[in-house]
Amino acid sequence: MIIDAHQHVWNLDKCSYPWLTPDSGSIYRTFEAVELEPVIRKIGVDKTVLVQAMDSYEDTDYMLATAATHTWVGGVVGWVPLDRPVEAAESLERYRQHEVFKGIRHLIHGEQDPRWLMRPEVQEGFRLLERSGLTFDVIAVFPNHLGLVPLLSEKFPELRIVIDHLAKPPFGSDDWGEWARQLKQAAENPNVFAKVSGLNTAFGPGWSADSLRPCIEIAMNAFGAERLMFGSDWPVATLNGTYEEVWEATHATLADCNAVEKEAIFGGTAARFYRISV
Repeated sequence: MIIDAHQHVWNLDKCSYPWLTPDSGSIYRTFEAVELEPVIRKIGVDKTVLVQAMDSYEDTDYMLATAATHTWVGGVVGWVPLDRPVEAAESLERYRQHEVFKGIRHLIHGEQDPRWLMRPEVQEGFRLLERSGLTFDVIAVFPNHLGLVPLLSEKFPELRIVIDHLAKPPFGSDDWGEWARQLKQAAENPNVFAKVSGLNTAFGPGWSADSLRPCIEIAMNAFGAERLMFGSDWPVATLNGTYEEVWEATHATLADCNAVEKEAIFGGTAARFYRISV
């Protein structure tokens, strides 16, 4: 089973996305599942994971409604207010009635406090997640957040965590070595995973399979294929390419992997992490 473990949908008429403005370029419009479906059908993607694009109930409800009408949606990563544990517990109980609801994410890179994950009230929220068996997608943008992942995973060793977009590698920066060190440290907990996603936009214009290969090799050495998963990051990825280009480039960077490793990265890992039925 081929799984795209990271993509979004949003409807600007139904939900509010303050971060989306005319300055966002071509993604400043509604993107719905009906637009993505022909692309994934052509490529052969069996299931996708919808990931939250706003810290709001309306965004989560919209994704769940989308999943209800598109059987190829295998999982929804929504949102609850981790920093309000009582409300979070009630919301999780409600959302867990949906089999497709797999975990949550919070736009921590939008918080003024770079150590938001470590706040006592947020930690209470993580205890709820750990007990519930739900997952946490962390936008561990380097350098502010990636270094916190080992602390989070040490405190909540049973919580399944996945680092989105390999924490946005600092391509062409002197911080490359430190990013690699922090990524490797985060991988020391076997319940921490990572997504090979969003790399074309992180690199910027002129990206190619060759330009992405070094960071993917570092991730392979740190996590192994059994803890890496492919994500298109559609439609954000269209700012700097097409779905097909991201798909093909990712395959090209993994050309030397064996069949078992490719099966893991392009489906098996996501199925295990998000508990998506084959």
